[in-house]
Amino acid sequence: MDDIDAMFSELLGEMDHLSQSLSPAADPPEADPALHRESTFSIGFTDLNESLNELEDHDLDALVADLGSKSTTQDLTTHQQNSSLTDDQFAPPAMTQRSEAAAALPQTPNTAGVQQRSEPQTKADKIKMALEKLKEAKVRKLIIKVMMSDNSSKTLMVDERQTVREVLDKLFEKTHCDCNINWSLCETNPELQIERGFEDHESLVELLSEWTRHSENKIYFVSRPQKYVMFTDPQIFYMWKKKTDLTGINEHAKQLLLKEHFGGSTLIVPDLEGMLYLKEDGKKVWKSRYFVLRASGIYYVPKGKTKSSSDLACFIRFDKVNIYTTNNYKQKYRAPTNFCFMLKHPCIQKESHYIKFLCCDDEHTLLLWVNSIRIAKYGTGLYKNYQAAVKRVSTLQTLQSAAHKD
Repeated sequence: MDDIDAMFSELLGEMDHLSQSLSPAADPPEADPALHRESTFSIGFTDLNESLNELEDHDLDALVADLGSKSTTQDLTTHQQNSSLTDDQFAPPAMTQRSEAAAALPQTPNTAGVQQRSEPQTKADKIKMALEKLKEAKVRKLIIKVMMSDNSSKTLMVDERQTVREVLDKLFEKTHCDCNINWSLCETNPELQIERGFEDHESLVELLSEWTRHSENKIYFVSRPQKYVMFTDPQIFYMWKKKTDLTGINEHAKQLLLKEHFGGSTLIVPDLEGMLYLKEDGKKVWKSRYFVLRASGIYYVPKGKTKSSSDLACFIRFDKVNIYTTNNYKQKYRAPTNFCFMLKHPCIQKESHYIKFLCCDDEHTLLLWVNSIRIAKYGTGLYKNYQAAVKRVSTLQTLQSAAHKD
């Protein structure tokens, strides 16, 4: 505990080792990346064929057209850049030349028939073509099942370039909901009994790639009033030490708080500290400790030490972990209350001694810690997400209002 830097370096080394050990033992070290892509084409379905069947007709048509256009463009680019190469990983130049020569000749009735049959007519034909093109695609795509609050579901195709914000816009179009800023995409892990709301700037495909192949995790489209509560009610986080009632603060005062803490060149993290319960590794035992939030992570006061900065010990840093809320940990782990949260690396999908569990006395304290940690971890990016969401929702509501009048 005397050398925090050395301890942190050792922790990073352990986490890197853990990340490597999470790969399936049967996979060879030099595994073809395409094999990994093929095994994760769909999320929430038993196989890719089932997920393609669930796509609406116009979405499937768009997928086939998109894959077809990208495949043609990539083939032409590859041929132009590598016409002098004979490496097996590229298309043979002779084959391309024969195709060009054939295209220049008048088509026979038989050739026309082949060309006509190449255009997919039925949904089964389109699915077959989509299966072939997905395996050739340079941009990784996923077909996902998103659960609704009424247990219905929507099937979407997303690619690695799309952010969570863009996927939310797709869902707005499909569900015709009220498009407010609280709508979120959340992941749930039934084994650990946790959930986390994805941040709008994150890549959904990248996030889902952290799941194991046969994961029982699910994605939900839900309204979360606490998603941007730190911006709609900043006084809760930056004036929490005051004993006065903070509910009556006016809008002008809120804007001044936002400008003070988020408008400058550096972010000001809420000055949060207090007693929390820490779960001991491998045991259903919780001990009370005094924790302090800093921009880099969470610190605590060791036994026999004071609350001064020089005595604080690092509990965890935020750069390699995400924060999750929990469900019914009072029963699962004998927690003092059900107001718990967890900090872990996103690759960890099962119980591990690398997971950190903390428990709060009440719901308000949980609200403070979870969202203050989000502010510390994501910084001004979180505020930009909020501003973009407000702007986007305003635009969508204007368009919906105009369409309703028409």
